[in-house]
Amino acid sequence: MSARSGPTDPSGLERYYVLTGGRSGPAGLASSLDVATLIVSRTAPVPGLQHEHEEILRRCREPLSVAELGAHLGLPFNILAVLLTDLLEADRVEARDPVPAHDARRGPDLALLEEVLSGLERL
Repeated sequence: MSARSGPTDPSGLERYYVLTGGRSGPAGLASSLDVATLIVSRTAPVPGLQHEHEEILRRCREPLSVAELGAHLGLPFNILAVLLTDLLEADRVEARDPVPAHDARRGPDLALLEEVLSGLERL
């Protein structure tokens, strides 16, 4: 009989606590992240980095959205955002708006939206 009375699975809440050092949400540079933000590595992984930080740097050699990155790593948004805060503050990754600024002012492509609407109506 074990004296411990709880799950011993390291993939639960305890794992998230350890990964983030007890932090619960993004701060500073990462506070404006959303699931569509693109993340791009600025440096290669170096010895001594936390495994998850190394994995982010490897996967983001090409732009990858926060949502895709979270799915690949199996991490919830708030946990991933804390890890991205670390990398952003160390200037190891860059966060990019998914829509270039010059396109954002122009607005959405109406022809594309009409095609999507037409396809949805056919469903």
